[in-house]
Amino acid sequence: MTRFIVAPQWQGSSSSRAMQLIDGADAIAGDLPRASTTVLEAPTEAGDAQGTRIHRLTALWRMRERIEDAVRGSAEPAIVVGGDCGVALGAVAAVADDDLAVVWIDAHPDLHTPASSPSGAFTGMVLRAITGEGEDPLRLHPGIAASRLVLAGTRSLDDEEQRYVDDNAVRVVSADALADPDALADAVVATGASRVYVHVDLDVLDPAEISGVAHPVPFGARTADVVASIRRLRERMPMAGATLTEFSPSSPAAAVDDLGTILRLIGALA
Repeated sequence: MTRFIVAPQWQGSSSSRAMQLIDGADAIAGDLPRASTTVLEAPTEAGDAQGTRIHRLTALWRMRERIEDAVRGSAEPAIVVGGDCGVALGAVAAVADDDLAVVWIDAHPDLHTPASSPSGAFTGMVLRAITGEGEDPLRLHPGIAASRLVLAGTRSLDDEEQRYVDDNAVRVVSADALADPDALADAVVATGASRVYVHVDLDVLDPAEISGVAHPVPFGARTADVVASIRRLRERMPMAGATLTEFSPSSPAAAVDDLGTILRLIGALA
């Protein structure tokens, strides 16, 4: 049985809709099985950078610890529901080892460092932190090797992120390529890993598929393609855990409109 951990973190986001991430997490939680769902308490305060270039670091640090503890304490594989995509740091930390690949299904690669980030928002740095780069305490020790990363549906990269992808030969599966369910699984198998962690940021989807995201990017993936790709990947490799993040609906009615799509993705992950 899958364990669901809801983490309504918003402090990693730079969006004007950041607080609506709490509403999004609550909306999803309402459709999850109550007996297998844990809702974490997120810090109410914004937090402080503590002299770093990561905005709201103190709040993010506390939430990382809560998420990591909750995932470690689960007897079943856990799906962490955000909140912003910074929740993936604690979730991956709880299951990380040298046999783990990380699949980042996201319109953005989130590969900035604190020094290169134009915003200081942790959501743009989280995958780089998972590789072990960045500021303590918001990075893994040791990190996941770049050779074990797979980006999927990624189509909005800043110059520093593109440089990292090119220099490290990070595998990238385009949104169009996801139409073949084997494309993602083949890329993950090629990393040599024996387990996989799957992160889904809802902005990977084409804006025609979902409205409740703060940073929509044109020419995204179809929900059906992402669902089929995740299912095929799970047939070929054990899944260590997953995150689903960045739902920030503009209203309760808008949330209802998107929940069908979101539950299809959760069904594939679970």
